[in-house]
Amino acid sequence: MLAGTGVPPDPAQTLFAEVKRLRRDVPDPVPRGDDDLRTCTASNRQEGAWQVIRTAEDDPRDQMVRDLIADVLGRPVELDDDFIELGGDSLSAARLTARVGALLGAELSVLTVFEASTIADLVREIREAADASRPALRRVPRSDRMPVSFAQQRLWFLDQLEDASSVYNIPVVLRLTGEPDTEALRSAVADVVARHESLRTVITEADGTPAQTVLPPGTPVPFTALDVSADRLPAAVGAAVDHRFDLATRIPVAAWLLRCADGPEGPVSVFVLVIHHIAGDGWSQGPLLRDLSEAYAARRAGTAPAWPELPVQYADYAVWQRDFLGDPADPGSTAATQARYWKEALAGVPDQVGLPGDRPRPAVASRAGATVDVPIGPEIHARVVAAARAAGVSVFMMFHAALAGVLTRLGAGTDIPIGSPVAGRADEALDELVGFFVNTLVLRTDTSGDPTFGELLGRVRDTALSAYANQDVPFDHLVDVLNPRRSLAHHPLFQIMLVLQKDVEAGLALPGLDAVRELPPRTTARFDITVNLLERHTPDGAPAGLRCRVEYSTDLYDRSTIENLIRRWVRLVDAGAADQDRRLGEIDLLSPDERHLVLTRWNDTGAAPVPDVPVPVLFERQAARTPDAVAVVYEDRSVTYAELNAEANRLARRLVELGAGPERIVALMLPRSVEMVVALLAVMKSGAAYLPIDPEFPDDRVRYMLADADPVCLLTLSGVVAERQDTPDVPRLVLDDPGTAGSSHAYPGHDVTDADRTASLTTAHPVYVSYTSGTTGRPKGTVVPHRGVVNRLVWMIERYGLSSRDRVLQKTPYGFDVSAWEFFCTLASGATLVMARPGGHRDPEYVAGLIRRERITVAHFVPSMLRSFLNQSAPGDHPSLRAVFCSGEALTADLQTRFHSALSASLHNFYGPTEASIEVTAWDCPRSAPTGPPPIGAPITATRVYVLDRA
Repeated sequence: MLAGTGVPPDPAQTLFAEVKRLRRDVPDPVPRGDDDLRTCTASNRQEGAWQVIRTAEDDPRDQMVRDLIADVLGRPVELDDDFIELGGDSLSAARLTARVGALLGAELSVLTVFEASTIADLVREIREAADASRPALRRVPRSDRMPVSFAQQRLWFLDQLEDASSVYNIPVVLRLTGEPDTEALRSAVADVVARHESLRTVITEADGTPAQTVLPPGTPVPFTALDVSADRLPAAVGAAVDHRFDLATRIPVAAWLLRCADGPEGPVSVFVLVIHHIAGDGWSQGPLLRDLSEAYAARRAGTAPAWPELPVQYADYAVWQRDFLGDPADPGSTAATQARYWKEALAGVPDQVGLPGDRPRPAVASRAGATVDVPIGPEIHARVVAAARAAGVSVFMMFHAALAGVLTRLGAGTDIPIGSPVAGRADEALDELVGFFVNTLVLRTDTSGDPTFGELLGRVRDTALSAYANQDVPFDHLVDVLNPRRSLAHHPLFQIMLVLQKDVEAGLALPGLDAVRELPPRTTARFDITVNLLERHTPDGAPAGLRCRVEYSTDLYDRSTIENLIRRWVRLVDAGAADQDRRLGEIDLLSPDERHLVLTRWNDTGAAPVPDVPVPVLFERQAARTPDAVAVVYEDRSVTYAELNAEANRLARRLVELGAGPERIVALMLPRSVEMVVALLAVMKSGAAYLPIDPEFPDDRVRYMLADADPVCLLTLSGVVAERQDTPDVPRLVLDDPGTAGSSHAYPGHDVTDADRTASLTTAHPVYVSYTSGTTGRPKGTVVPHRGVVNRLVWMIERYGLSSRDRVLQKTPYGFDVSAWEFFCTLASGATLVMARPGGHRDPEYVAGLIRRERITVAHFVPSMLRSFLNQSAPGDHPSLRAVFCSGEALTADLQTRFHSALSASLHNFYGPTEASIEVTAWDCPRSAPTGPPPIGAPITATRVYVLDRA
């Protein structure tokens, strides 16, 4: 945040000139001479100015406030003007309150400035606040160890923790065209460091407490002049920007002049000035570069810069800050009063809120980062400015509301805390000082209820203004008071920062040189995401666009993710500015290209025609091709394709006689066995849909499912019937009853056709009914058609090459839809289905032994069972296993790593709801080290996938 241009005059002279202008011809009751006024204390000067105003014949307060606001906004104002409509924002409001405090001793809050409807209202507020004042900011005696400010204390602690990281460097990079005077520039840097004590201060520790020691003027300043080639220039600039400061022994500033004779457009130099954040902030770059310009001009002319003495230095501010805040243990102190506000405002704030990452958050943040620059054009800027004025908010509030809104739309939730810096220069005497004054506020936004953009703006405005009224309590103290869960993985209370800076130029003018400021790429990140906006205006004050630079953590995000975030954010703020009555959920965040990508290109699966035949026909065709191949293995029993087909055909005809057919249901209550496979095929061949019921289900669930589905009959075994005597009055067919078995052999074993069924069977008819747990707590039946299952089976057989060489483990309970592909992909591809014993799917040791013994090649696991299975397996234990499929639970990155360390098989992640015919997406997990949990993948053949929000 850059201050205005020009060399600062003596504050006493400024005050005297303003008083003289306001008094006009009114007799002066206070000393008129410059010397007298210059010797007044700060509080006396304030009282003197107020006395002048109070004794004027025509109350000049109206005009004085108008003059102050005009100076702050850079334009004339009238009493009936509105501060916001004139372009006022939180920064200019803070500057106004500081000037009012400095000149009049009136304690005026930013909230008051925003809530005043007109300039006349502000005048009344100033009259009422005239008797309240902060402690005077004045010079204090120096000692070897001066107290640090709270902001310095925090950065010193972080510097100790992170071992002199460059994360908190503030670099200024100037590309210079012309021949720089190296010695003049070296001397100018030394002059600036001599002028500002903060730049020649070291932080030392005694008994665990940091203190600042101000070194004398003339302290050597690190200044390096180098000749570098064009190809090495970027690396040299980067090395300078990443300079590491030892805050205890070296001053927090260093400079480099990199001279390049072979630049693509001729000789060029790059000047890099780096200060540690502990000695400066964004606003400081204004006075820093203005002073550097004046000092360079003077040194080139052979003289020293003729600056007036600064009224105070940073050490004076550090003492004043502690006096003003008072003892936090005193309930009446400013620190305690503001802390109470923040405890209420941030109660229950989430630990982490942000954009979903491309990678999981590491246990310890590396601070590695990168930057993205995205310009925002003048057209959008103008619409945002106009909308802000119409809504009585600042431009910052517009962008803040849009950022909270887009984070909500992208999955961050509806409780969005965003960090925002405030200048912290509570007194006008600090405006031209280089130092670390900035404080950080946590602006918490409630985006729940799908508000209109205008409603969201109102929430943001109320939150921001209340926060500005309580901005003095240091962020570190706030963290101590709130005591959030501490972590080395992320910043406390917020992880995303938003910064808006004005485009006021820094007053940079180096005689004989054309100096252009550049923004060097950052390789570090203080937060997950920091969005920096620099607002530009034309000479006549019209919006000229914004420069947007986003600094992001490469621990979490790819560049493309951040670029998409910013595009959607800008799209949302533009839409909100155009129509504040639109709800967040109604604003389209996708560009036409993105919409085409999501709806069309991602769903272009290149689908081949799905065979228009029911599931049992796939099996019958395979049985005709390989009748003597082994179809099913269970314990010591093996059944060929021909035997299995014949048994299923006989039972199917029996079921048709009982009324089974298309649009009817046949229930199965069977343990895992060969009879289970025969029954599944038989029901499908009859045209009916099968309803699997686990024999272990409780009685009330079985009764509910049978009553709800109303099946033609129930297929079961004698052992199950003996345990279930209270099922509803549903006809039962006990498959291992001698009478049932004997009568079934009287039926022909050739394939069942439509001529044998009660009606023709098509792929639109149901193939099975699956009862899920249900969101209401009561199971609900999902009816799945043949066509969807056939598509799923054919896709899997072709994609993963299932064939007669495979032996597929069947261990999924048949009540889960995953079992459908275990059964029918196997039997439609000529592979062998190896069935686990009842209950065996829960025993990882048994499963591991079965896979080894039966030379299983393909298996499915839910991730939790896969973890247990790997615990029973050593590398090389399962050489036959070539492919493992996971679904039903989230597959984690660490489990993926463990799998590939133990097995040579490929690993595949499936996802899909029961209603969509088993799975709908698939992802092949690479053997390389995963950067995060595997995605659910892309849609399978003839399937489209959409991601929906609540709207």
